[in-house]
Amino acid sequence: MTFLAVARLGRYTAAAEVLGVNHSTVSRRIAALEHAMGGRVLVRTTGGWEVTDLGRRAVAIAQRIEGSLRELVADEDGDAVHGMVRIAAPEAFTSVFLVPAMTALRERHPRLAVELLAATRRAQQNRSGVDLEIVVGRPQVLRAYATPLCSYDLRLYATPEYLTAHGEPASVADLAEHPLVYYVESSLQVDELDRAIQELPASPPSIRSTSVFAHVAATAAGAGIGILPDFLGDADARLVPVLTETFSHPLAYWAVARDEGPRNPAVAETLAAITAHIRAVQGDAAPVAAAEEAAAPA
Repeated sequence: MTFLAVARLGRYTAAAEVLGVNHSTVSRRIAALEHAMGGRVLVRTTGGWEVTDLGRRAVAIAQRIEGSLRELVADEDGDAVHGMVRIAAPEAFTSVFLVPAMTALRERHPRLAVELLAATRRAQQNRSGVDLEIVVGRPQVLRAYATPLCSYDLRLYATPEYLTAHGEPASVADLAEHPLVYYVESSLQVDELDRAIQELPASPPSIRSTSVFAHVAATAAGAGIGILPDFLGDADARLVPVLTETFSHPLAYWAVARDEGPRNPAVAETLAAITAHIRAVQGDAAPVAAAEEAAAPA
């Protein structure tokens, strides 16, 4: 079970925290397993520990043992979903989708702990320390399970007061006269988010931030025209859409897990809860189909 935790999380420290032991105990147990099996089950990479071919045999056996133990626990309290799930996701997705979905999930499974890590980045080749990554755009990763969650659009928003004072742009070219509120370009790690600003003319000096909620706050304060996810901009009564017929940059959220992740009932139930919540908010199968289309390579 110690080995399975490391295989899923990619780090001894993360596995130790989930198991309630220290790092040296994890190391000692892995060493004992490798001695018993006569070879390496894990190999260190730049992004964490990866399972070897011998380790994949051990994973299959460990999962069968885990299933038997889970049946025993289920017989005692009727709930096989327990332990901890770590999810890395962008701020906006976390606030609008993850938090309500995970709150409802924990009401059904109170023995499940959930940790949400704010991260707007491309999918990592090694998902070290997390069970699920929510990323923007179709992930290009190996040895991973990836599934589309929903689509959304980046659109332009401003306050009525800002447009009254500075004029409403009639075309994309007119945006060259307006400060654009968006991410710090040098800090952007997601190509799809970077391409959105490349579709627009260079703007005057403006407020930039690594936080999407700072984008919303700055736009609402009249700092300029914000480039915002439509599910945030449309929901903010302080803002009105700008150039709705001219500019819209389609994007999609995807969920990524290590190969071993979806076979963990807690991870599988978490992913199902996220998908169910999105469908309840946005409609049945349309968001996932739209996400696949929006993320398809050109």
